[in-house]
Amino acid sequence: MDFLQYPQPLADLISSLARLPGIGPKTAGRLAFYLLQQPRISEDLAKAIVVANRDIRKCSICSNFTDRDPCALCQNTQRDLTALCVVEHPRDVVSLEKTREFKGVYHVLHGVLSPMDGIGPEQLTVDMLLKRLDGIKEVVMALNPTVEGEATSLYLARLLKPLGIRVTRIAHGLPVGGDLEYADEVTIARALEGRRQL
Repeated sequence: MDFLQYPQPLADLISSLARLPGIGPKTAGRLAFYLLQQPRISEDLAKAIVVANRDIRKCSICSNFTDRDPCALCQNTQRDLTALCVVEHPRDVVSLEKTREFKGVYHVLHGVLSPMDGIGPEQLTVDMLLKRLDGIKEVVMALNPTVEGEATSLYLARLLKPLGIRVTRIAHGLPVGGDLEYADEVTIARALEGRRQL
């Protein structure tokens, strides 16, 4: 998008906002104008970004984002230390915790294997994962059902199974309220694979 019609600081703000995921040039422009008209919100947002960048770090145990090390989940003595759930991103931990179903601990990979993008095991936290398996009886793969997520799950399963660790995967399939008519073949196949007795 050509920002020559805007003053340079405004063009730079629009350009920076447009680099955020899910924000196109038009939305970035609307956000920039809104922020300029709401200086208090702009200041609060700027401070929050600076503080988050300064204070948030990766937990030395699970690699989740935290403001203290180890994180609150790793410090919680009520968690089941024999069950470990592997996720792609810190936001996935939050999603799983909202269900209140998983009582174990987590490990955040910070991505998935993607040779096309130059992401191998070295770019992820695979080494950290392998170093924390003492006492772990089950590893639950909760990676997104993408080609890369499936490849990463299979790669990790090949590393873990010889160690005598049970490797499971969260079920994939139709969402609650979903309609068979609009589901793709892979989703329906996964739903059939994960069927269980009523």
